[in-house]
Amino acid sequence: MPEATAPAFPLERIREVGDAIVASVSTVIDGKVDAIRTALTVMLAEGHLLVEDVPGVGKTVLAKALGASVGGSVNRIQFTSDMLPSDVTGVNIFDQSSASFRFSPGPVFANVVIGDEINRTSPKTQSALLEAMAESQVTVDGVTRPLERPFMIVATQNPIDMEGTYPLPEAQRDRFMARITMGYPSADAERHMLASRGGGDPLAHLRPIVDVATLHAVIESVAGVHVAPDVEAYIVAIVRATRTHPDLVLGASPRATLHLAQASRAHAALLGRPFVTPDDVAALAPIVLAHRLVPVARGLGGTGEDTVREIVVRIVSDTAVPFTATPVRS
Repeated sequence: MPEATAPAFPLERIREVGDAIVASVSTVIDGKVDAIRTALTVMLAEGHLLVEDVPGVGKTVLAKALGASVGGSVNRIQFTSDMLPSDVTGVNIFDQSSASFRFSPGPVFANVVIGDEINRTSPKTQSALLEAMAESQVTVDGVTRPLERPFMIVATQNPIDMEGTYPLPEAQRDRFMARITMGYPSADAERHMLASRGGGDPLAHLRPIVDVATLHAVIESVAGVHVAPDVEAYIVAIVRATRTHPDLVLGASPRATLHLAQASRAHAALLGRPFVTPDDVAALAPIVLAHRLVPVARGLGGTGEDTVREIVVRIVSDTAVPFTATPVRS
């Protein structure tokens, strides 16, 4: 029998559901509402998230809490230098009782996949995620298997301890819709964490706000958020400006254009709007574009990460903002 189609989720209720999910995750991660909202935005836009920060600031907890709050399955991959692609995707195992091979799924078969320290594994194993991230499917021994929707990879890496690591190539970084840093909590948030963690792991007390079927319906509704032609032109102008900027060796790809539009739809829906405004685009451009760009400083051996974000902010401020966008479909 064909799979039943989930009923459309009322667009006006997405803000309510989003706020409830953010509040749920905030009970586990203190003082990081912006990071939580960005992670939820990426999930509703069916993208993947790269979290770069020092150890112990809640990168893995964020992904686990998000998965628990939406009732989805969560798998964790601890990447190491000796891992093989089959440790991620799965492998065919010979079953002596049936004299045939059976497929043993890898940890990538989950709604939320946490890839801890993705830059600690070899490029060969990193590339095992490329098909999953781009096409939501995995091919093993010539057989293609679809991944369950929604599907989101939250990969973490430590930007400080770079010894013995394999930096993600530009082609793989481009598949991440957004990159964020968690940062240290404020003094008040850290004191609250001390006071609230005496009763055990708060993750154990999280309960789903929505189930997977409802989340899928929410995602379908988000995809219907309207982007007016003038706003589309605004998105394209920002992305194209990265390709000609004198301080950048490599600009953003057409995939980045799509990702910025998809993330802007989710951002608008979480604010209770059925249409995207230039403000949605401007707010998301630095986290959607910066990690894809290669600055001149990096080309000369520096990191240039802070410089790239500043360049994107300047590009956004220098790009003409449309004022004639039609807010709703006629």
